[in-house]
Amino acid sequence: MLARMNDTVSNVPEWSVSELSGALRRTLEDAYGHVRVRAELGKVTVHGSGHVYLDLKDDKSCLAGVIWRGAAAKMRFRPEMGMEVIATGKITTFPGQSKYQLIIDTLEPAGVGALLAQIEERKKRLAAEGLFDEARKQLLPYLPGVIGVVTSPTGAVIRDILHRLADRFPRHVVVWPVRVQGETSAAEVTAAIRGFNALPEGGPIARPDLLIVARGGGSIEDLWGFNDEAVVRAAADSMIPLISAVGHETDWTLIDYASDKRAPTPTGAAEMAVPVRSELMANVGDLGRRVLAALLRHLDRRKADLRSATRALPGPEDLLALPRQRLDLAGGKLAHALAANARRHEARLSEAARKLAGLSPQARLAGMRAKLDGLEKRLAAAKDANLRAEKQRLAQRLERIAALGQRADRALLVLVARRRERLERLEGRPGRAVAATVERRRETLGRVVQLLDSYDYKQVLRRGYALVHGPDGHLVREAAQVAGGTMLDIEFADGRVKAVAGDNPRPRAAKPKTPEPAGQGSLFGG
Repeated sequence: MLARMNDTVSNVPEWSVSELSGALRRTLEDAYGHVRVRAELGKVTVHGSGHVYLDLKDDKSCLAGVIWRGAAAKMRFRPEMGMEVIATGKITTFPGQSKYQLIIDTLEPAGVGALLAQIEERKKRLAAEGLFDEARKQLLPYLPGVIGVVTSPTGAVIRDILHRLADRFPRHVVVWPVRVQGETSAAEVTAAIRGFNALPEGGPIARPDLLIVARGGGSIEDLWGFNDEAVVRAAADSMIPLISAVGHETDWTLIDYASDKRAPTPTGAAEMAVPVRSELMANVGDLGRRVLAALLRHLDRRKADLRSATRALPGPEDLLALPRQRLDLAGGKLAHALAANARRHEARLSEAARKLAGLSPQARLAGMRAKLDGLEKRLAAAKDANLRAEKQRLAQRLERIAALGQRADRALLVLVARRRERLERLEGRPGRAVAATVERRRETLGRVVQLLDSYDYKQVLRRGYALVHGPDGHLVREAAQVAGGTMLDIEFADGRVKAVAGDNPRPRAAKPKTPEPAGQGSLFGG
Protein backbone atom coordinates (compact mmCIF):
# COMPACT_ATOMS: atom_id res chain seq x y z
CA MET A 1 0.00 0.00 0.00
CA LEU A 2 2.83 2.44 0.93
CA ALA A 3 4.69 1.60 -2.30
CA ARG A 4 1.59 2.41 -4.41
CA MET A 5 1.23 5.78 -2.61
CA ASN A 6 4.87 6.67 -3.29
CA ASP A 7 4.43 5.77 -6.98
CA THR A 8 1.39 8.07 -7.16
CA VAL A 9 3.22 11.01 -5.59
CA SER A 10 6.22 10.61 -7.83
CA ASN A 11 4.00 10.92 -10.94
CA VAL A 12 2.97 14.53 -10.02
CA PRO A 13 5.14 17.05 -11.96
CA GLU A 14 7.40 19.27 -9.88
CA TRP A 15 7.31 23.08 -10.25
CA SER A 16 9.85 25.63 -9.23
CA VAL A 17 8.50 28.64 -7.35
CA SER A 18 9.20 30.95 -10.32
CA GLU A 19 7.51 28.57 -12.78
CA LEU A 20 4.39 28.28 -10.60
CA SER A 21 4.26 32.05 -10.07
CA GLY A 22 4.60 32.67 -13.82
CA ALA A 23 1.84 30.18 -14.62
CA LEU A 24 -0.53 31.80 -12.10
CA ARG A 25 0.26 35.25 -13.52
CA ARG A 26 -0.46 34.17 -17.10
CA THR A 27 -3.72 32.53 -15.99
CA LEU A 28 -4.93 35.71 -14.23
CA GLU A 29 -3.86 38.05 -17.05
CA ASP A 30 -5.55 35.84 -19.70
CA ALA A 31 -8.78 35.55 -17.73
CA TYR A 32 -8.95 39.18 -16.48
CA GLY A 33 -7.04 41.14 -19.12
CA HIS A 34 -9.39 44.15 -18.93
CA VAL A 35 -11.70 44.85 -15.97
CA ARG A 36 -13.60 47.82 -14.49
CA VAL A 37 -13.94 47.89 -10.72
CA ARG A 38 -16.19 50.20 -8.70
CA ALA A 39 -14.85 50.56 -5.17
CA GLU A 40 -14.00 52.90 -2.34
CA LEU A 41 -10.40 54.03 -1.97
CA GLY A 42 -8.61 52.87 1.16
CA LYS A 43 -4.99 53.70 1.89
CA VAL A 44 -3.39 55.85 -0.88
CA THR A 45 0.42 56.15 -1.05
CA VAL A 46 2.34 58.24 -3.58
CA HIS A 47 5.86 56.80 -3.93
CA GLY A 48 8.89 58.99 -4.53
CA SER A 49 9.20 57.44 -8.00
CA GLY A 50 5.79 58.86 -8.98
CA HIS A 51 3.90 55.55 -8.77
CA VAL A 52 0.66 55.46 -6.75
CA TYR A 53 -0.18 52.47 -4.55
CA LEU A 54 -3.76 52.22 -3.24
CA ASP A 55 -6.38 49.83 -1.86
CA LEU A 56 -9.75 49.25 -3.55
CA LYS A 57 -12.29 47.95 -1.05
CA ASP A 58 -15.89 47.37 -0.28
CA ASP A 59 -17.57 46.13 2.89
CA LYS A 60 -16.15 42.57 2.49
CA SER A 61 -12.93 42.57 0.46
CA CYS A 62 -9.85 44.60 -0.41
CA LEU A 63 -7.92 44.64 -3.69
CA ALA A 64 -4.43 46.13 -4.07
CA GLY A 65 -4.00 48.54 -6.96
CA VAL A 66 -1.04 50.25 -8.65
CA ILE A 67 -1.03 53.30 -10.93
CA TRP A 68 2.27 53.66 -12.76
CA ARG A 69 3.84 57.11 -13.00
CA GLY A 70 2.79 57.72 -16.62
CA ALA A 71 -0.86 56.95 -15.92
CA ALA A 72 -0.79 58.90 -12.64
CA ALA A 73 0.40 62.04 -14.46
CA LYS A 74 -2.67 61.91 -16.72
CA MET A 75 -5.24 61.79 -13.91
CA ARG A 76 -7.51 64.85 -13.65
CA PHE A 77 -7.88 64.56 -9.88
CA ARG A 78 -5.87 63.37 -6.91
CA PRO A 79 -7.11 60.09 -5.41
CA GLU A 80 -7.83 60.36 -1.71
CA MET A 81 -8.99 57.97 0.99
CA GLY A 82 -12.77 57.51 1.12
CA MET A 83 -13.50 58.46 -2.51
CA GLU A 84 -15.74 56.23 -4.58
CA VAL A 85 -14.06 55.57 -7.92
CA ILE A 86 -14.20 53.41 -11.04
CA ALA A 87 -10.83 51.82 -11.84
CA THR A 88 -10.03 50.32 -15.24
CA GLY A 89 -7.05 48.00 -15.79
CA LYS A 90 -5.87 44.41 -15.71
CA ILE A 91 -5.36 41.82 -12.98
CA THR A 92 -1.83 40.50 -12.51
CA THR A 93 0.33 39.03 -9.74
CA PHE A 94 3.33 40.28 -7.80
CA PRO A 95 5.51 37.17 -7.24
CA GLY A 96 7.72 38.98 -4.72
CA GLN A 97 4.86 38.98 -2.16
CA SER A 98 2.62 36.18 -3.50
CA LYS A 99 -0.36 38.49 -4.07
CA TYR A 100 -2.49 39.65 -6.97
CA GLN A 101 -3.17 43.30 -7.80
CA LEU A 102 -4.92 45.55 -10.30
CA ILE A 103 -2.69 47.58 -12.65
CA ILE A 104 -4.87 50.67 -13.14
CA ASP A 105 -4.81 52.46 -16.51
CA THR A 106 -7.56 55.01 -15.77
CA LEU A 107 -9.19 56.13 -12.54
CA GLU A 108 -12.28 58.33 -12.43
CA PRO A 109 -14.72 59.39 -9.73
CA ALA A 110 -17.91 57.39 -9.53
CA GLY A 111 -20.35 60.13 -10.62
CA VAL A 112 -20.78 63.86 -10.11
CA GLY A 113 -21.59 63.41 -6.44
CA ALA A 114 -18.12 62.12 -5.79
CA LEU A 115 -16.59 65.09 -7.60
CA LEU A 116 -18.62 67.53 -5.56
CA ALA A 117 -17.68 65.71 -2.38
CA GLN A 118 -14.03 65.92 -3.36
CA ILE A 119 -14.34 69.64 -4.13
CA GLU A 120 -16.06 70.24 -0.79
CA GLU A 121 -13.40 68.33 1.11
CA ARG A 122 -10.61 70.22 -0.69
CA LYS A 123 -12.37 73.52 -0.09
CA LYS A 124 -12.54 72.87 3.65
CA ARG A 125 -8.90 71.83 3.81
CA LEU A 126 -7.62 74.87 1.90
CA ALA A 127 -9.90 77.20 3.85
CA ALA A 128 -8.44 75.81 7.08
CA GLU A 129 -5.01 76.84 5.78
CA GLY A 130 -6.27 80.41 5.36
CA LEU A 131 -6.03 80.57 1.56
CA PHE A 132 -9.56 82.01 1.27
CA ASP A 133 -9.27 84.63 4.04
CA GLU A 134 -10.43 88.13 3.13
CA ALA A 135 -7.33 89.57 4.81
CA ARG A 136 -5.18 88.00 2.07
CA LYS A 137 -7.07 89.60 -0.78
CA GLN A 138 -5.59 92.65 -2.56
CA LEU A 139 -7.34 95.75 -3.86
CA LEU A 140 -7.65 96.01 -7.64
CA PRO A 141 -5.80 98.91 -9.28
CA TYR A 142 -8.16 101.66 -10.44
CA LEU A 143 -6.61 101.95 -13.90
CA PRO A 144 -4.03 99.20 -14.66
CA GLY A 145 -1.46 99.99 -17.32
CA VAL A 146 -0.99 96.34 -18.38
CA ILE A 147 -3.54 93.53 -18.01
CA GLY A 148 -2.46 89.87 -18.17
CA VAL A 149 -5.10 87.36 -19.38
CA VAL A 150 -4.78 83.59 -18.79
CA THR A 151 -7.17 81.83 -21.19
CA SER A 152 -7.40 79.96 -24.48
CA PRO A 153 -6.20 82.13 -27.39
CA THR A 154 -8.75 80.66 -29.81
CA GLY A 155 -12.01 80.85 -27.81
CA ALA A 156 -14.63 83.54 -27.63
CA VAL A 157 -13.57 84.50 -24.13
CA ILE A 158 -10.47 86.48 -25.18
CA ARG A 159 -12.46 88.27 -27.91
CA ASP A 160 -15.16 89.27 -25.41
CA ILE A 161 -12.55 90.60 -22.97
CA LEU A 162 -10.66 92.58 -25.64
CA HIS A 163 -13.89 93.99 -27.09
CA ARG A 164 -15.13 95.05 -23.66
CA LEU A 165 -11.81 96.65 -22.76
CA ALA A 166 -11.80 98.57 -26.07
CA ASP A 167 -15.32 99.89 -25.36
CA ARG A 168 -14.58 100.97 -21.81
CA PHE A 169 -10.91 101.95 -21.67
CA PRO A 170 -8.29 100.50 -24.10
CA ARG A 171 -5.33 99.01 -22.22
CA HIS A 172 -2.21 97.02 -23.11
CA VAL A 173 -3.16 93.32 -22.85
CA VAL A 174 -0.71 90.38 -22.57
CA VAL A 175 -2.26 86.94 -23.23
CA TRP A 176 -0.73 83.76 -21.80
CA PRO A 177 -2.26 80.96 -23.90
CA VAL A 178 -3.36 77.84 -21.98
CA ARG A 179 -5.71 74.91 -22.35
CA VAL A 180 -8.79 75.61 -20.25
CA GLN A 181 -9.88 71.96 -20.00
CA GLY A 182 -8.28 68.56 -20.25
CA GLU A 183 -5.53 66.73 -18.42
CA THR A 184 -2.87 69.45 -18.75
CA SER A 185 -5.18 72.40 -18.06
CA ALA A 186 -4.37 72.75 -14.35
CA ALA A 187 -0.60 72.59 -14.88
CA GLU A 188 -0.72 75.19 -17.67
CA VAL A 189 -2.90 77.62 -15.71
CA THR A 190 -0.62 77.25 -12.67
CA ALA A 191 2.46 77.90 -14.80
CA ALA A 192 0.81 80.97 -16.38
CA ILE A 193 -0.08 82.59 -13.04
CA ARG A 194 3.35 81.95 -11.59
CA GLY A 195 5.01 83.00 -14.86
CA PHE A 196 3.27 86.40 -14.87
CA ASN A 197 4.37 86.93 -11.25
CA ALA A 198 7.95 86.03 -12.15
CA LEU A 199 8.24 88.70 -14.89
CA PRO A 200 10.71 91.44 -13.83
CA GLU A 201 9.87 95.13 -13.77
CA GLY A 202 11.14 96.86 -16.92
CA GLY A 203 11.81 93.57 -18.73
CA PRO A 204 11.24 92.86 -22.42
CA ILE A 205 7.72 91.63 -21.56
CA ALA A 206 5.67 94.14 -19.60
CA ARG A 207 4.75 92.91 -16.11
CA PRO A 208 0.94 93.11 -15.67
CA ASP A 209 -0.68 95.28 -13.03
CA LEU A 210 -3.75 93.01 -13.02
CA LEU A 211 -4.42 89.34 -13.94
CA ILE A 212 -7.63 87.83 -15.35
CA VAL A 213 -8.08 84.03 -15.39
CA ALA A 214 -11.06 83.37 -17.68
CA ARG A 215 -12.99 80.52 -19.25
CA GLY A 216 -16.50 80.03 -20.62
CA GLY A 217 -19.18 77.88 -19.01
CA GLY A 218 -19.23 74.09 -18.96
CA SER A 219 -19.88 70.99 -16.91
CA ILE A 220 -18.11 70.22 -13.67
CA GLU A 221 -15.77 67.92 -15.54
CA ASP A 222 -14.92 70.70 -18.02
CA LEU A 223 -14.16 73.13 -15.18
CA TRP A 224 -12.30 70.55 -13.11
CA GLY A 225 -8.86 72.01 -13.83
CA PHE A 226 -9.78 75.22 -11.97
CA ASN A 227 -10.54 73.14 -8.84
CA ASP A 228 -6.99 71.77 -8.81
CA GLU A 229 -5.07 72.46 -5.63
CA ALA A 230 -2.01 73.73 -7.53
CA VAL A 231 -4.13 76.32 -9.36
CA VAL A 232 -5.74 77.48 -6.12
CA ARG A 233 -2.37 77.86 -4.40
CA ALA A 234 -0.92 79.76 -7.36
CA ALA A 235 -3.86 82.18 -7.28
CA ALA A 236 -3.52 82.66 -3.52
CA ASP A 237 0.25 83.25 -3.82
CA SER A 238 -0.06 85.76 -6.68
CA MET A 239 1.46 89.15 -5.83
CA ILE A 240 -0.43 90.66 -8.77
CA PRO A 241 -4.16 91.28 -8.07
CA LEU A 242 -6.17 88.54 -9.76
CA ILE A 243 -9.77 88.37 -11.07
CA SER A 244 -11.27 84.92 -11.67
CA ALA A 245 -13.91 84.67 -14.42
CA VAL A 246 -14.47 80.93 -14.85
CA GLY A 247 -17.81 79.73 -16.22
CA HIS A 248 -21.13 81.50 -16.00
CA GLU A 249 -22.57 83.32 -13.02
CA THR A 250 -23.83 80.12 -11.37
CA ASP A 251 -20.53 78.26 -11.85
CA TRP A 252 -18.23 78.32 -8.84
CA THR A 253 -14.75 76.81 -8.74
CA LEU A 254 -12.10 76.83 -5.99
CA ILE A 255 -10.04 79.49 -7.78
CA ASP A 256 -12.96 81.91 -7.23
CA TYR A 257 -12.43 81.66 -3.45
CA ALA A 258 -8.65 82.21 -3.69
CA SER A 259 -8.74 85.10 -6.19
CA ASP A 260 -8.86 88.74 -5.11
CA LYS A 261 -12.13 89.30 -7.02
CA ARG A 262 -14.63 87.00 -8.73
CA ALA A 263 -16.42 88.06 -11.91
CA PRO A 264 -19.64 86.31 -12.98
CA THR A 265 -18.47 86.23 -16.64
CA PRO A 266 -15.31 87.07 -18.59
CA THR A 267 -17.06 90.25 -19.82
CA GLY A 268 -17.77 91.17 -16.21
CA ALA A 269 -14.06 90.71 -15.44
CA ALA A 270 -13.20 93.28 -18.14
CA GLU A 271 -15.71 95.68 -16.63
CA MET A 272 -14.15 95.24 -13.19
CA ALA A 273 -10.65 95.74 -14.58
CA VAL A 274 -11.09 99.25 -16.05
CA PRO A 275 -13.55 102.13 -15.69
CA VAL A 276 -15.59 103.62 -18.60
CA ARG A 277 -13.37 106.13 -20.35
CA SER A 278 -16.20 108.51 -21.41
CA GLU A 279 -17.65 108.54 -17.91
CA LEU A 280 -14.17 109.08 -16.48
CA MET A 281 -13.54 111.99 -18.87
CA ALA A 282 -16.92 113.54 -17.99
CA ASN A 283 -16.15 113.15 -14.29
CA VAL A 284 -12.71 114.70 -14.81
CA GLY A 285 -14.27 117.69 -16.69
CA ASP A 286 -16.88 118.19 -13.99
CA LEU A 287 -14.22 117.97 -11.28
CA GLY A 288 -12.09 120.51 -13.19
CA ARG A 289 -14.97 122.99 -13.34
CA ARG A 290 -15.64 122.47 -9.66
CA VAL A 291 -11.95 123.02 -8.84
CA LEU A 292 -11.89 126.29 -10.87
CA ALA A 293 -15.04 127.60 -9.19
CA ALA A 294 -13.68 126.70 -5.76
CA LEU A 295 -10.39 128.45 -6.59
CA LEU A 296 -12.19 131.65 -7.64
CA ARG A 297 -14.28 131.61 -4.46
CA HIS A 298 -11.16 131.08 -2.41
CA LEU A 299 -9.41 134.06 -4.08
CA ASP A 300 -12.41 136.33 -3.44
CA ARG A 301 -12.48 135.31 0.20
CA ARG A 302 -8.73 135.92 0.56
CA LYS A 303 -9.06 139.41 -1.00
CA ALA A 304 -11.78 140.34 1.47
CA ASP A 305 -9.68 139.02 4.36
CA LEU A 306 -6.71 141.07 3.15
CA ARG A 307 -8.74 144.27 3.01
CA SER A 308 -10.04 143.66 6.54
CA ALA A 309 -6.52 143.02 7.82
CA THR A 310 -5.25 146.20 6.16
CA ARG A 311 -7.80 148.33 7.97
CA ALA A 312 -6.83 146.79 11.30
CA LEU A 313 -3.08 147.38 10.93
CA PRO A 314 -1.54 150.40 12.91
CA GLY A 315 0.43 153.20 11.19
CA PRO A 316 4.25 153.46 10.97
CA GLU A 317 4.54 156.05 13.77
CA ASP A 318 2.56 153.86 16.11
CA LEU A 319 4.75 150.88 15.32
CA LEU A 320 8.02 152.83 16.02
CA ALA A 321 6.93 154.65 19.19
CA LEU A 322 7.49 151.80 21.63
CA PRO A 323 10.91 150.79 20.25
CA ARG A 324 12.05 154.44 20.43
CA GLN A 325 11.07 154.65 24.08
CA ARG A 326 12.98 151.44 24.90
CA LEU A 327 16.04 152.87 23.11
CA ASP A 328 15.98 156.08 25.16
CA LEU A 329 15.73 154.13 28.40
CA ALA A 330 18.69 151.94 27.44
CA GLY A 331 20.78 155.02 26.53
CA GLY A 332 20.24 156.50 30.00
CA LYS A 333 21.47 153.35 31.68
CA LEU A 334 24.53 152.95 29.44
CA ALA A 335 26.98 155.28 31.33
CA HIS A 336 26.38 153.63 34.73
CA ALA A 337 26.63 150.18 33.19
CA LEU A 338 29.96 151.03 31.52
CA ALA A 339 31.50 152.19 34.84
CA ALA A 340 30.28 149.09 36.67
CA ASN A 341 31.61 146.88 33.91
CA ALA A 342 35.03 148.60 34.05
CA ARG A 343 35.21 148.04 37.84
CA ARG A 344 34.38 144.35 37.43
CA HIS A 345 37.07 143.94 34.82
CA GLU A 346 39.64 145.78 36.98
CA ALA A 347 38.94 143.51 39.96
CA ARG A 348 39.22 140.44 37.73
CA LEU A 349 42.52 141.74 36.34
CA SER A 350 43.96 142.32 39.86
CA GLU A 351 43.06 138.75 40.88
CA ALA A 352 44.72 137.42 37.76
CA ALA A 353 47.88 139.48 38.48
CA ARG A 354 48.05 138.07 42.02
CA LYS A 355 47.75 134.52 40.73
CA LEU A 356 50.32 135.23 38.04
CA ALA A 357 52.79 136.53 40.66
CA GLY A 358 52.42 133.25 42.54
CA LEU A 359 53.18 131.38 39.33
CA SER A 360 56.34 133.40 38.50
CA PRO A 361 59.61 131.45 37.88
CA GLN A 362 61.31 132.90 40.98
CA ALA A 363 58.49 131.79 43.28
CA ARG A 364 58.35 128.33 41.71
CA LEU A 365 62.16 128.01 41.96
CA ALA A 366 62.17 128.93 45.68
CA GLY A 367 59.44 126.39 46.40
CA MET A 368 61.27 123.67 44.50
CA ARG A 369 64.53 124.51 46.35
CA ALA A 370 62.82 124.13 49.74
CA LYS A 371 61.28 120.85 48.63
CA LEU A 372 64.69 119.63 47.43
CA ASP A 373 66.28 120.42 50.81
CA GLY A 374 63.60 118.44 52.59
CA LEU A 375 64.09 115.48 50.24
CA GLU A 376 67.88 115.52 50.85
CA LYS A 377 67.37 115.31 54.58
CA ARG A 378 64.89 112.45 54.20
CA LEU A 379 67.27 110.65 51.83
CA ALA A 380 70.18 110.90 54.29
CA ALA A 381 68.03 109.60 57.17
CA ALA A 382 66.69 106.74 55.04
CA LYS A 383 70.22 105.88 53.89
CA ASP A 384 71.48 105.61 57.48
CA ALA A 385 68.47 103.54 58.53
CA ASN A 386 68.88 101.23 55.53
CA LEU A 387 72.61 100.79 56.24
CA ARG A 388 71.93 99.84 59.86
CA ALA A 389 69.23 97.38 58.79
CA GLU A 390 71.56 95.77 56.21
CA LYS A 391 74.34 95.41 58.79
CA GLN A 392 71.91 93.75 61.17
CA ARG A 393 70.61 91.34 58.46
CA LEU A 394 74.21 90.50 57.46
CA ALA A 395 75.13 89.67 61.03
CA GLN A 396 72.07 87.42 61.35
CA ARG A 397 72.91 85.60 58.11
CA LEU A 398 76.53 85.07 59.24
CA GLU A 399 75.28 83.53 62.45
CA ARG A 400 72.91 81.26 60.50
CA ILE A 401 75.71 80.25 58.12
CA ALA A 402 77.97 79.35 61.03
CA ALA A 403 75.22 77.26 62.64
CA LEU A 404 74.46 75.52 59.34
CA GLY A 405 78.18 74.77 58.80
CA GLN A 406 78.42 73.03 62.14
CA ARG A 407 75.29 70.99 61.39
CA ALA A 408 76.63 70.06 57.93
CA ASP A 409 79.94 68.86 59.37
CA ARG A 410 78.20 66.64 61.91
CA ALA A 411 75.86 65.20 59.22
CA LEU A 412 78.81 64.52 56.88
CA LEU A 413 80.72 62.64 59.61
CA VAL A 414 77.66 60.48 60.37
CA LEU A 415 77.17 59.72 56.63
CA VAL A 416 80.83 58.73 56.16
CA ALA A 417 80.66 56.38 59.13
CA ARG A 418 77.50 54.69 57.75
CA ARG A 419 79.03 54.27 54.27
CA ARG A 420 82.22 52.76 55.79
CA GLU A 421 80.19 50.16 57.76
CA ARG A 422 78.18 49.24 54.65
CA LEU A 423 81.38 48.89 52.58
CA GLU A 424 82.85 46.58 55.16
CA ARG A 425 79.69 44.42 55.05
CA LEU A 426 79.74 44.25 51.25
CA GLU A 427 83.47 43.66 50.88
CA GLY A 428 83.30 39.84 51.32
CA ARG A 429 80.14 39.23 49.29
CA PRO A 430 81.68 39.27 45.72
CA GLY A 431 84.31 36.66 46.59
CA ARG A 432 81.77 34.30 48.12
CA ALA A 433 79.43 34.73 45.13
CA VAL A 434 82.21 33.99 42.60
CA ALA A 435 83.30 30.89 44.55
CA ALA A 436 79.74 29.55 44.67
CA THR A 437 79.28 30.14 40.93
CA VAL A 438 82.55 28.33 40.08
CA GLU A 439 81.57 25.38 42.24
CA ARG A 440 78.17 25.07 40.52
CA ARG A 441 79.77 25.24 37.06
CA ARG A 442 82.37 22.56 38.11
CA GLU A 443 79.61 20.17 39.22
CA THR A 444 77.69 20.73 35.98
CA LEU A 445 80.82 20.08 33.90
CA GLY A 446 81.50 16.85 35.80
CA ARG A 447 78.01 15.55 35.06
CA VAL A 448 78.40 16.39 31.36
CA VAL A 449 81.79 14.58 31.21
CA GLN A 450 80.31 11.47 32.84
CA LEU A 451 77.42 11.50 30.35
CA LEU A 452 79.87 11.88 27.45
CA ASP A 453 81.99 8.96 28.72
CA SER A 454 78.89 6.76 29.00
CA TYR A 455 78.11 7.40 25.30
CA ASP A 456 81.74 6.70 24.10
CA TYR A 457 81.92 3.46 22.00
CA LYS A 458 85.44 2.76 23.29
CA GLN A 459 84.01 1.90 26.68
CA VAL A 460 82.18 -0.96 24.90
CA LEU A 461 85.42 -2.08 23.21
CA ARG A 462 87.14 -2.23 26.60
CA ARG A 463 84.58 -4.83 27.66
CA GLY A 464 85.95 -7.27 24.98
CA TYR A 465 84.18 -6.22 21.82
CA ALA A 466 85.84 -5.30 18.51
CA LEU A 467 84.86 -3.38 15.32
CA VAL A 468 85.54 -4.98 11.90
CA HIS A 469 86.21 -2.58 8.97
CA GLY A 470 86.17 -3.70 5.36
CA PRO A 471 88.69 -2.69 2.67
CA ASP A 472 86.66 0.46 2.00
CA GLY A 473 86.75 1.47 5.67
CA HIS A 474 83.04 0.78 6.31
CA LEU A 475 81.87 -1.41 9.19
CA VAL A 476 81.19 -5.07 8.50
CA ARG A 477 78.08 -6.07 10.41
CA GLU A 478 77.50 -9.69 9.13
CA ALA A 479 79.70 -12.59 8.13
CA ALA A 480 77.82 -13.02 4.86
CA GLN A 481 79.22 -9.65 3.73
CA VAL A 482 82.83 -11.00 3.85
CA ALA A 483 84.24 -13.20 1.07
CA GLY A 484 87.28 -15.41 1.51
CA GLY A 485 90.61 -13.59 1.20
CA THR A 486 89.18 -10.16 2.00
CA MET A 487 91.50 -7.82 3.85
CA LEU A 488 89.91 -6.73 7.14
CA ASP A 489 90.81 -4.09 9.71
CA ILE A 490 89.84 -5.11 13.26
CA GLU A 491 89.67 -2.31 15.83
CA PHE A 492 90.19 -3.17 19.55
CA ALA A 493 90.14 -0.91 22.54
CA ASP A 494 93.92 -0.55 22.51
CA GLY A 495 94.56 -0.46 18.72
CA ARG A 496 93.93 -1.96 15.26
CA VAL A 497 95.00 -5.32 13.67
CA LYS A 498 95.05 -6.29 9.95
CA ALA A 499 93.54 -9.72 9.08
CA VAL A 500 92.59 -11.86 6.04
CA ALA A 501 89.15 -13.54 6.00
CA GLY A 502 89.08 -17.30 5.43
CA ASP A 503 86.44 -19.34 3.48
CA ASN A 504 82.88 -19.03 4.82
CA PRO A 505 81.42 -22.55 5.14
CA ARG A 506 77.83 -21.27 5.19
CA PRO A 507 77.54 -18.39 2.87
CA ARG A 508 74.24 -16.60 2.99
CA ALA A 509 72.66 -14.16 0.68
CA ALA A 510 73.54 -10.70 1.62
CA LYS A 511 70.67 -8.89 3.16
CA PRO A 512 69.88 -5.52 1.77
CA LYS A 513 71.40 -2.86 3.87
CA THR A 514 68.76 -1.13 5.93
CA PRO A 515 69.20 2.59 5.58
CA GLU A 516 69.71 4.27 8.87
CA PRO A 517 67.65 7.29 9.74
CA ALA A 518 69.19 10.53 8.62
CA GLY A 519 71.31 12.12 11.27
CA GLN A 520 71.44 8.92 13.54
CA GLY A 521 74.51 6.52 13.55
CA SER A 522 75.21 3.15 15.19
CA LEU A 523 76.44 2.93 18.70
CA PHE A 524 79.69 1.39 17.32
CA GLY A 525 79.82 3.40 14.07
CA GLY A 526 82.44 6.01 13.34
